[in-house]
Amino acid sequence: MSDLRVVIWRHGQTDWNIQSRFQGHSDIPLNKVGEYQANHSAKTLAGMNPNRIISSDLIRAQQTAAPLIELTKLNLEIDAKLRETNGGNWEGKTGAENRAADLHNFVRWLDGEDIPAGGTGETRNQVAARASAAIEDALAGKDNQLLVVTTHGGTAR
Repeated sequence: MSDLRVVIWRHGQTDWNIQSRFQGHSDIPLNKVGEYQANHSAKTLAGMNPNRIISSDLIRAQQTAAPLIELTKLNLEIDAKLRETNGGNWEGKTGAENRAADLHNFVRWLDGEDIPAGGTGETRNQVAARASAAIEDALAGKDNQLLVVTTHGGTAR
């Protein structure tokens, strides 16, 4: 019988997280706290003896995975399907700015409705479909695997 396990690992903190900015596809690096979070978490994850590590192509996810790669000596596999939600017109703006400009749709999206983020971005179902495909691809034909998936909050949801 196949034993397949998946650990979803959200990237560490960025300055845009602190500012409550919609990051989406914007390629924002970790800040010092995020680097600390990644290093601290990597020690625990390494103890779980992962077989593979896949990451979003965005720098904050890759920087989060880097300490685990260093500890395990595994290769980091990049998959753009693990990117954060395309935020459309909300991307780069704070929650307050998005509420001021598009309150009705922003609240609907925050409440979990499957509408395009920022009017022109992705729906939750679109993000889920691509992220699920990335994980299914990584596990295809495998047995007895612990896969670590380094991704983003919206994608993880």
